[in-house]
Parts: sequence; C-alpha cells; structure tokens
Amino acid sequence: MVYTYVRAVFFTCLLTTCWPVMVLLASMAHFAARAAVPVSFTQNYLSSTDANHTRVLSAELVELVLDQDSAAAFGSKTTYLFGRIGMGIKLVPGYSAGTVTAYYLSSAGLTHDEMDFEFLGNVTGEPYTLQTNVYAKGVGGREQRINLWFDPSLDFHYYSVLWNSNIIVFSVDNVPIRVFKNNQNLGVPYLNSQAMAVYTSLWDGSQWATEGGRVKIDWQYAPFIATYEGFYVDGCAVQNNNNLAGCAVASRNKWAQAPALTWHQTNQLKWVRHRYLVYNYCTDKMRYPTPPPECGTSVL
Repeated sequence: MVYTYVRAVFFTCLLTTCWPVMVLLASMAHFAARAAVPVSFTQNYLSSTDANHTRVLSAELVELVLDQDSAAAFGSKTTYLFGRIGMGIKLVPGYSAGTVTAYYLSSAGLTHDEMDFEFLGNVTGEPYTLQTNVYAKGVGGREQRINLWFDPSLDFHYYSVLWNSNIIVFSVDNVPIRVFKNNQNLGVPYLNSQAMAVYTSLWDGSQWATEGGRVKIDWQYAPFIATYEGFYVDGCAVQNNNNLAGCAVASRNKWAQAPALTWHQTNQLKWVRHRYLVYNYCTDKMRYPTPPPECGTSVL
C-alpha cells in the first residue's frame, strides 16, 4: 500500500510543484521494502492486557483496543541499549479525541530514560498531533509537537528511532522529524547508560490529549482500535545490565552516525519543522525563560 501511495504522489508531482514531497519518495520506498519483512510479534513482544484488548491476529499483525473496560498495551521481552527500532502503526480512525496511542522506549525507576512517540487523537476530520518527548535520568519536559503531512489512520506508517552514543533521531517513514544530541559536555543528561524496553499502549488521555483536555473521549465511538505491523528491532540486547560496555562498542560500529545529520536528512528535517511544527519546548518562554542548553545546539 505504501508503494501505491508513492506512485500516486509521484504522478501528482509531475503536474504540480511539490519538490518537498519528491524529497520524501526515496525514504518512503525504503520504508516499504523494510516493512515487507517484519519481525515476528511473538518473537519480540508480550501482551500486557487481556486478549480482548491486545488482539494478536497473527505473528505480524496486532490490534490494541480501548473501551470503557480497559486500556491496551504490549511490550518487548528484551531491553536494549542503542540501535534502530521501529514499528508500523495505523492509528484509530474517525473520532479519536481524548485517546493517546503511545509508542516509546523506557527504562525502569524514577531516574529512568525514555523516548516517546505520542499520537494525540482528535474529532473526526481534524488532524492527529504527534508529540515526541525525551526523558534523561528522570527529567523530561522536552515536548515537541508536529501535525503529520498525511492521515495516519488510513494506512500503516513507520515510526522509528535511531539511537546511538552521539544522537537520537526520531523519524516518520524514515523522514527525520526531530533530533536529540549528546550534550553531556553542557551538563545535559544523555540516554547512554540504561537499557530500555519497547512499549506501545492505547489509553484514555482526556485530561490533556485533545486541545489541552477541552475535548474528552466519547465512548459512543468505542471501541477505539490501533493496528500494528512490521515489528522491527535491530538493537543491542542487554540482560541484567551485563552488556552495557559491549553495546557502547556496537553503537560506534553498527549504528554509528556523525553528530550532525547528512545534507539530505537536514533538508528533510527542516521541511517538516518549517511546515508542521506546532510546539517546541525550546521556544516556550513561559516554561523556560532561559532555554535549556541543548536548544542552542540541536538541529531545529
């Protein structure tokens, strides 16, 4: 289905001026090729809610179901330190206000590390908002939000992170949407010492998710269903924190990337953030009269 989308956009671009969209096509085709060979769900993940709310339809297809009885979730059997980790998700269609579909990596404990994709639902016809956040040593408050350039409920799209000792890159269909650099030299904690598991969940976030909580979930539209495929994990597995040093070596060798993005990636990132960025903690002067030190060094 992604190839169909790429082909349609290509022919549209022959008739119109849409250079920024053309820039995305190679990444979309790469996504399609990768997602065509998913890792088995049963190999990498375990349900954390009952079979009515985490529906394992096959080894390659899973639904999370939110209703008034329960939220829904699953998580990885293994924890990782560094790697490329991604998942294909088709979000709740139609009326999804108040719902939060979360896809994230997290370690345990109060001083945990965490990287979040949070998809904030909306009323029918209004766009989803994608919020990303980074926790380092238990400190978050680094929210950024974009409106996606497509309807994420119509088809599967691939949401992923590249995570190494230099940089974290959040991507949508392999298009970078955000980076978080290692700025330990500035006193900014970085996510390089705690292994994280991979999680996803679908839950009621009425208190804050849609227009700051003004629009609540409406249970007459339940059940709310998000669908998953393409469970891709290429990470350094950690058992009982016994392999941290080895993962640091793997980060430099297998998932290495210079602190800066390539020219092509930087242009993609600038295009997304120029057109679709709707909130950035770095420019929120009410919360941060003095911007956090990493804000002056990241690609924004």
